[in-house]
Amino acid sequence: MLLTIDRVQKTYPGGRPVLRDVSLTLDEGRTLALTGESGSGKSTLLNLAAALDCFDSGEIILNRTPLSHLDDSGRAELRRSQLSLVFQQFNLIPSLTVAQNLSFHARLADAEDADWTAHLTERLGLSDLLDRYPENLSGGQQQRVAIGRAMAARPKLLLADEPTGNLDETASARVLDLMLALVADTGAALLLVTHSQQIAARLDRTVQLCGGRIQ
Repeated sequence: MLLTIDRVQKTYPGGRPVLRDVSLTLDEGRTLALTGESGSGKSTLLNLAAALDCFDSGEIILNRTPLSHLDDSGRAELRRSQLSLVFQQFNLIPSLTVAQNLSFHARLADAEDADWTAHLTERLGLSDLLDRYPENLSGGQQQRVAIGRAMAARPKLLLADEPTGNLDETASARVLDLMLALVADTGAALLLVTHSQQIAARLDRTVQLCGGRIQ
């Protein structure tokens, strides 16, 4: 079991419960879609799994490491070495070229591999774009760079929050195809937040959140 979320609860300031006794598991090399209406807690749960926020009770275990046992530096190290994230807004660094964005996470994780990065570049169709800056790319191209950056460090877990939400249907299909192919190639697990049942149907399993609870 790569990821275990066990009876996790999260309440925002003011007393509004966001997650209520949420439990799920994800095995190595498997893919899981997390669906639900806006405000159901999907992105909150993803942030907790990424060690970007703290839960109130319960436990999250990633690759045998309980997140509740980690301080801030331990959580940062976990993010560098064990997982990567892809966001709806791309979150590329505007002052870096495509090539520099691709290698950014791997360098932080001390896991840069020139051959693997070259393979990613070719697989993602970015070979002719390496000297460009994000502002000169289409949305689909930017998201492909974001996926390459996330996969360059060969994470155990890829977390994706509505990764095709800003793309048209054609670009969305291509980005999802590439993401699923790279996850399969590396043996990484994928936890993907989506509102699209069509996208969710392409993953191994689907879990629905409603009012902060698993349905």
